[in-house]
Amino acid sequence: MPRDLHPRLLRGFVATAETLHFGRAAERLYVAQQALSRDVRTLEGLLGDTLFVRTTRSVELTPAGQRLLPRARRLLALHDEILAEAGAGAAAARPLLLDLNSDVTGPDLTADRVLQRARAAWPEGELLARFHGGLAAAAAELLAHRLDASFGRFAGLSAPVRGQLAQLPVRLERISVMMADTHPLARRPALRPAELAGHPVDICAGNPATTEWADLGARLLREHGLAAAEPYVPPVGLDETARYLARHGDPMLTTVGGPKIPGSVNVPLVEPVPLCLVSLVHRPGERHPGLRALAAAASELGTAESWLSRPAGSWLPAADAELVAAAQNTAPASGG
Repeated sequence: MPRDLHPRLLRGFVATAETLHFGRAAERLYVAQQALSRDVRTLEGLLGDTLFVRTTRSVELTPAGQRLLPRARRLLALHDEILAEAGAGAAAARPLLLDLNSDVTGPDLTADRVLQRARAAWPEGELLARFHGGLAAAAAELLAHRLDASFGRFAGLSAPVRGQLAQLPVRLERISVMMADTHPLARRPALRPAELAGHPVDICAGNPATTEWADLGARLLREHGLAAAEPYVPPVGLDETARYLARHGDPMLTTVGGPKIPGSVNVPLVEPVPLCLVSLVHRPGERHPGLRALAAAASELGTAESWLSRPAGSWLPAADAELVAAAQNTAPASGG
C-alpha cells in the first residue's frame, strides 16, 4: 500500500524545527503538545528516520531532520499555493479578515485610512476588521489561517515567522511619546530623544502581542542611551490607556497622528525623527480580491502623500530601511 504524507505532519515538523521547542511549536499551531508529539512520531515512522534528538533540556534536529526541513518548507509552500489558486474564486464570496493592529481608531492611523479607501473602491466585497493589538499576535493568526491580512512592523517578527509571510511596505510613521498632561515634559511641542534622559520610556515590553514594537523601542532607546520603563500589563481602549498613563507616569512610545487619549498629550520626537515602517502583511500566494483592494488603496495613498519618503536626518533600523529600499528598487538607506 502507498504511504500518504499529510501536510499536517509536515507543518508540525517545520514548526518544531524552527522553534526547537515542542511547547512553543504547539502554541504556534494552536494544537495540544501531546498531539504535536504524536504527529512527529508518526512522521518519523513514515520516513523511517529520527528527526529530533530530545532531552529533558533541549530539542535538536538530527541530520535527517536537517535534510528534510528545506524540502518540507518547499512542499508546504506548493501545497498552500495550490489551495490558494483553487480557492481564488471562492475567496471572492467570503469576507476578508483584516487585523487593524489596534483596538482604537484615529483620523491618521494607517490601517484605518487604507481600510476606508479599500472599502470605497471595492463596495461589492466585505472587509471585516479584527483587533489583535499587535503584529506578533496577528502573525500567529495568519499562519493558522484564521486571519487574512494585518498591518505592522514586519522586520520586528522573528526570522522563522517572516519566512512564512509576505509583506508590502505601506508607510513610514513618525514616532512620538504619549504621556499624561501633568508630566514635566508634557508642555514641550517636540522632544529630542536626549531630553528623555532620566525619564524611563514605556515600550510596551509587557505585551506579548506587540513584541515587534517593543523591539523597535528597545533599539531606539539603546542607540540614544535611554532607559526602558518596567514592563506592565498593557491597557486596552481609550479610557484604560488614560488611567494607565496617569497611574504609571512613564512616557509611552507611540506614533504621531494616533487617537486622542483623555488627559494626555502626544509629543513628536525630533533630531532625529524616529520612524516605524508599517507594512501590509499576509500569507504568500493569497489571491483574495480584498487583499488586492487593500494593496491598491495603500499604494494610492502612499503615492499621493509620499508615505514612503524618508525625511532628512531621520532614524530607522537597517532591516526596515532594507524593506523600503527593496520596494522602491533603490539602495538601502542607512539605518539608525
